[in-house]
Amino acid sequence: MSVLGVLLGLAAPVTAVAWEENPAGAIDCAFNRIYNFDFTGVDAILDKLEHKDPAYPVTYSVRAASLLFSELHRMKILETDFFSSDDKVIGVKLKADPRIRERIFKATGDARRVSGKRLAADASDRDAMFAMCMATGIETDYTILVEKKYIRSFSLSKQSQLYARKLLALDPPVYDAYLTLGSVEYVVGSMNFFFRLFVHFDQVKGSKQQGIENLKQVVTHGRYYPPFAKILLSVIYLRENQPKLAQPLLAELERQYPENPLLHTEVARVNRLLENPGKGKPGRH
Repeated sequence: MSVLGVLLGLAAPVTAVAWEENPAGAIDCAFNRIYNFDFTGVDAILDKLEHKDPAYPVTYSVRAASLLFSELHRMKILETDFFSSDDKVIGVKLKADPRIRERIFKATGDARRVSGKRLAADASDRDAMFAMCMATGIETDYTILVEKKYIRSFSLSKQSQLYARKLLALDPPVYDAYLTLGSVEYVVGSMNFFFRLFVHFDQVKGSKQQGIENLKQVVTHGRYYPPFAKILLSVIYLRENQPKLAQPLLAELERQYPENPLLHTEVARVNRLLENPGKGKPGRH
């Protein structure tokens, strides 16, 4: 597992008129469409934003995120049951669409290119740093979840963590960056001793509880990622056999994003676990 890259309350809905003066508002709307699984709607928003300002780097990272979510949904990787067992995460072979892979890595490449130019001019450019952090996180998720290239994914994850720490060092900090660090803390903390001998991340203790606390910071203070952090917390609670903690998070997301069919399925699944605690109990293998 990785940041789950990818692979998020969003800001109040932003009208199309506001986009002209506030590209971050368009990104708010794009994320809202991602969480509602309206990937066509995401493309419409990002196409307009890219046409208006091709030098805005976050556009490209969000496009890559939308493509990744769409592809993982097609392959049924986003279901919480997929992450209930390490055997499923590591062992299940997936049939990826090579055309989608090409589009994902083109988008992350564009994000790196545009962000690199902006960071060369201003090393503290928040948008460029965030776009770079997101792009490397998406590449990490695809590499480990789909391609199963673990050594490569560790290298990418280190890059993503580097940008996350820079974002958190800003004043004010970009709290969404805690998603990267929280995910890594939990994942490393879940590794058995053998794997931990070979995997080392600077400033990562491998504390599951610290990982959970980092994700809670995103839920409370993040702009784009609070729903994603709630999803990851739900996955963690189900892995730890605590469906009572996962249920309210998923139910809240279902109310926020009623167009997302996966959330309806997940809420129903957790409700069944609570009604029949001895059946279908998630576990770690």
